[in-house]
Amino acid sequence: MSDSTAPFLPLTPVAFEILLCLATGEKHGYAILREIEQRTDGRLGLHAGSLYRAMARLVDEGLLVTVDAPATELDRRRRYYAVTDLGRDVARAEALRLRTQLEAARSAELLG
Repeated sequence: MSDSTAPFLPLTPVAFEILLCLATGEKHGYAILREIEQRTDGRLGLHAGSLYRAMARLVDEGLLVTVDAPATELDRRRRYYAVTDLGRDVARAEALRLRTQLEAARSAELLG
């Protein structure tokens, strides 16, 4: 973990899921919501309002930015988001933190 990522950790599950979604490319809010629901089998229980509040906080923190919609986007009202370099570093640091916890759980024979 670097000094630049430490203030952001640990991430909330919602923030980490948002950064995971955007690690593969720019998306609009509804696409992010659908991907999170699919990846978590709906266990996260995320609603549009809480998603957009979390994304606004991530933008304020410099982990996300809003970007222009692609030329192929038919609905020009959709706002697209992209992860910043800092956001990618924070997501990576969180993934490493979680991996360390998972390894500890395996060592404690909590997992198969």
